[in-house]
Amino acid sequence: MDIKQIAKDTAKVLTSYLTYQAMRTVFAQLSETNPPLALWLQSFSSTGKIQDGEAYLRELLQEKPELAFRLMTVREHLAQEVSEFLPEMVCTGISQTNMEHRRRHLERMTQLSVPDAAPQSEMETSSEPNLDNLSS
Repeated sequence: MDIKQIAKDTAKVLTSYLTYQAMRTVFAQLSETNPPLALWLQSFSSTGKIQDGEAYLRELLQEKPELAFRLMTVREHLAQEVSEFLPEMVCTGISQTNMEHRRRHLERMTQLSVPDAAPQSEMETSSEPNLDNLSS
């Protein structure tokens, strides 16, 4: 297991996600202040380019540099804000959801299918003989 590579891959995914969140934030702002630019950003972002945050920003820099700089500023701000809470939240969240998955799995494994109970009269045992059938 290459922990450094896992950390790099995780950072790349997180960076792309923060780029996406920055785009959503800027889009919401532009929707109020500059609707035509908001529509352009929505169209530009809807082609799947945003999956790779860095490639998305490189292309946005070529198309609309001022918008790319705005997104980078928002992304950096988001990263600074969430980085304080993220490690604890991720570890706690994973621990809690793992426990929940294990609990549900254990419950499924231990549920026994109980066959229909035998009729009450068959299960009763009495020291007295059944006199109903002896009448003649």
